[in-house]
Amino acid sequence: MVDFNKLKQLREETGISYNLCKKALEEAGDDIAKAKKVLEKIAGEKIEEKTQRPTKSGGIFSYVHHNRQVASMVEVVCETDFVSENKEFQDFGYEIAMQVASSKPKKVKDLMEQEFIKDPKKKIIDLVNETALKFGEKIEISRLSVWNLGE
Repeated sequence: MVDFNKLKQLREETGISYNLCKKALEEAGDDIAKAKKVLEKIAGEKIEEKTQRPTKSGGIFSYVHHNRQVASMVEVVCETDFVSENKEFQDFGYEIAMQVASSKPKKVKDLMEQEFIKDPKKKIIDLVNETALKFGEKIEISRLSVWNLGE
């Protein structure tokens, strides 16, 4: 039997679904540190499963810097409108747009390997994968643009 408090803690710390957290805790004998390692393994498998799924929904997100000198737009796609309308998904899109305005990548591939400006321990690809796990859907950044005043 999984300790509910540990399940709740693991869910809060990782943002991963209760079902996957419960499975990880069961496999790890209720040890949170071990469960996180199990989740990493499970996450890799789940993300790999999702790569072939079609993305038919999503949103376009923008960010304009406070000095009005730089702006960005990103297209973030997902599988369903249920996810695209979720506040957490929309917040994710805004965070990615802010990252793009700050770091000015030329291509999505360049963006994915960047450190996240709000948490340098994570790369953007990590955030995308975490978001995909949280929603149980394929999530992708498909396009981006950056504008600098006068260019």
